Amino acid sequence: MRTSDGGMKRESGLGRSWALIIMQALLAIGAIIGGGALIIDPSGNFVHMPGSLLERSPFGSFLIPGIILLLVLGVMPMIIAISLLRRNHWKIGEKLNLYPNQYWGWTFSLYTGFALIIWIMVQVYWIQHVSVIHLVYFAWGVGIQIVTLLPGVQRRYEADCSS
Repeated sequence: MRTSDGGMKRESGLGRSWALIIMQALLAIGAIIGGGALIIDPSGNFVHMPGSLLERSPFGSFLIPGIILLLVLGVMPMIIAISLLRRNHWKIGEKLNLYPNQYWGWTFSLYTGFALIIWIMVQVYWIQHVSVIHLVYFAWGVGIQIVTLLPGVQRRYEADCSS
C-alpha cells in the first residue's frame, strides 16, 4: 500500500486483532491475580470476599472457584493472547478447534468469551445479586465474542493464511 508521499506503508503485523489480543491479555492478568489470591487465601478475606457469597454454591471455600478462575479465565486467555500474536501451533488446541477453517487461537477466543459469560451468569445465580462488576465482565465476554467475530479478525485468522 502506498502512502501520500509515494512511499510504501507497512501494515501492522497485528492488523485488526490488536483489540482482541489486549482484551484477552487484560482478562488473563485480572483472573490470574484474582484466582491466585483466592487460592492463597480460600477464605476470601485477602480480597474482602465474605464467605456468605458461597452459601448457595456447592463450595465450602473459594479454593475451587479460585482454581477455575486462574486456569480457565487466567492461564487460557494468556495462552490465547500469545497465540494470536505469534500464531503458535498447539496439537490439543487444533484437535479441540470446532472451526477447522480458522486458526485454533481464534476459536479459543470464542470459547473464552463463552466461558466468561457463563462464569458471570453462574456467579450471579449463586449469590443472587448483580453488581456493576458483573455487568462489566459480562459485557467483556460479549465484547470478546463481537471482536472475535469481526470479519477482519476472522480473515486474519483463517487457517490457510500464512500470517
